[in-house]
Amino acid sequence: MTEATGRVPAVDGDWFARIEEIGEEAGYFQRLGPHHSVLFLDEAPILLVTFETVQSIRQTQPGQLPVGYQIAKGRGWSHLCLIADGDTWYRDKAVYAYFDRLVDDAFFEDFDQVVFYGAGMAGYAAAAFSVAAPGATVIAVQPQATLDPTIAGWDPRWPEMRRISFTDRYGYAPDMIEGAGQVFVIFDPELVLDAMHAALFTKPFVTLLPCRHLGRDIGAALDEMHILQSMLAAACSGAFDAHMFAIFYRARRNYRPYLRGLLTHLDRDGRAFLAALLCRNVMGRMEAPKMKARLEQLENDLKIMGQSLPSPRTER
Repeated sequence: MTEATGRVPAVDGDWFARIEEIGEEAGYFQRLGPHHSVLFLDEAPILLVTFETVQSIRQTQPGQLPVGYQIAKGRGWSHLCLIADGDTWYRDKAVYAYFDRLVDDAFFEDFDQVVFYGAGMAGYAAAAFSVAAPGATVIAVQPQATLDPTIAGWDPRWPEMRRISFTDRYGYAPDMIEGAGQVFVIFDPELVLDAMHAALFTKPFVTLLPCRHLGRDIGAALDEMHILQSMLAAACSGAFDAHMFAIFYRARRNYRPYLRGLLTHLDRDGRAFLAALLCRNVMGRMEAPKMKARLEQLENDLKIMGQSLPSPRTER
């Protein structure tokens, strides 16, 4: 059972054997205790460090391979993937010892560019362990600053983690980014608990990137919009910034879950006119039968209120 959750880990020997084979061919694969492992791809002096889980890799990624591996392998870059089996927040002495060894061996000094990435609990880890690589770029999606109840007692999620220490090694993520280069924290300001964690990361070198209406799993949404890999590739090239993210983020205009979330928000606020304009805009760009049906309802509501939509040719 995992120390953090008390659950039996979902281990698949065949899958791990395949990952170990990849590691042996390209760099190495190493177990870090019963709940964590590391895959290293040794290539160019550009290193992408990702924190991922067995579950997310196997359920969402093509070929059941880490997202970082897919990005780095195709570009001839190096990749270091910390893989957790279950919700551990990577709070494990074996993980701390591994990063200690990397620091002692001056591992990160061999690379010209280092990028740390993770989402959710992995976003916490990306920030927390970036202290091992001063100057690294960090992209953390919906990260928790800590789950220590003395600091984040206002967050009732994951009560099982309250008995896990966040006050020892690599503990409080906002302190661990002090030596980083650029840090980007991506979050939804309307998800109050996530926004409160994001606020704890506020520092001069931290760029907060708010993403409204993307749902509760922003990392998955960025991946489904096919912009996550572009974001990480840009970061590894030293080109990622808020302006570039805004360009990538325009993909939300064709991302149906985002559009549904935006419509729900407008409906909830009683903004029938804007909701109708949204439905008509979406219908003009893609097949959207539900948006069409909603538009008909909204146009009837507007008619009752003595309003009507402008001619499409006059819209901007």
